[in-house]
Amino acid sequence: MHLSFLPHQLLMSSIQLALSELVKNALRLTEEGVFYAEYDPDWRSLCELPALETKNPAQAPELIAWRPVPQTPTVDFSGLENALETSIHPDIVEYFSSFWSSTIEGKSIEGHASLIQLWNQEDFDRLIENFIGHALAKRQLKEPLTLFIATTEADSEYFLSIDNATGAVLLEEPGRPPLRQVEDNLATFLRRLTPAASQPAVF
Repeated sequence: MHLSFLPHQLLMSSIQLALSELVKNALRLTEEGVFYAEYDPDWRSLCELPALETKNPAQAPELIAWRPVPQTPTVDFSGLENALETSIHPDIVEYFSSFWSSTIEGKSIEGHASLIQLWNQEDFDRLIENFIGHALAKRQLKEPLTLFIATTEADSEYFLSIDNATGAVLLEEPGRPPLRQVEDNLATFLRRLTPAASQPAVF
């Protein structure tokens, strides 16, 4: 499957390349080469596809077809850096400025991971608000700054984050120090993910 909507490999960072490979492999598992989400006229995205671009133009009106598309221009993290008075690790910036997309589901030997992505600019604004709240909680606990990138199983509070100082991928639980390191860096973690439906995690 040639996915021309994804950026050329020579122009991608290691994180973008790993995300793109995961997306391509996930789309190969679908019948039409697209994902579907509930349609919300007040929550639109550049990754939505017109019905005529799918093999099912008579799709249910409550559903919208979508595929991740590169952000152009990309989101700006300078506001978060100013608010926290610190630089944000480049892996975090690269990760969240790669695509307009809904959540991407993946799995590894540890279990399931729902990769947080950005549907639109408003989604990014909400993410920044949540990042600031998370960062302030970390300061109160006198813990190093981490920023979350994924959730695990639906009924679990465990989440995956990036250590802002080192770039390591961590397993965390709200209000507690990180439980353990999952991977040395984000690109390596993404490369070992395979597509998955939403399933319980182990981690």
